[in-house]
Amino acid sequence: MRIGELGERAGVSPRTLRHYEDLGLLPARRAANGYRSYDDADLRAVTEIRALVGLGLSLEETRPFVECLRDGNPSGGSCPDSIAVYRRKLAEVDASLARLAEIRAELESQLAAALLERPPAPRCALTPEEPS
Repeated sequence: MRIGELGERAGVSPRTLRHYEDLGLLPARRAANGYRSYDDADLRAVTEIRALVGLGLSLEETRPFVECLRDGNPSGGSCPDSIAVYRRKLAEVDASLARLAEIRAELESQLAAALLERPPAPRCALTPEEPS
């Protein structure tokens, strides 16, 4: 298949596919007429890349998954290098969640302090948590 068909089937633009090619994630095979030529393995690789990017992986982090697929494995995530990327990303997510929990706790504390310190509102005034 040509670049336009691959892009349409994978849900990406030809420009994106050329970018993947430039990064070495998608092989650059050319037909006799000079057009790029792709097969179902390329579609599978692009689909894998898009799914992983959707999970927050960088394009470079998808490389082990693509290589794992290219080596004939049934899943891009079944190779040791891919598993290492999964573990590293999970550690990053855990660290982010811990940091967000700290931020949330601090915001909760500051809100509670602010509510205790504010002067009493006039009886007819609406407070932000009251619907109008």
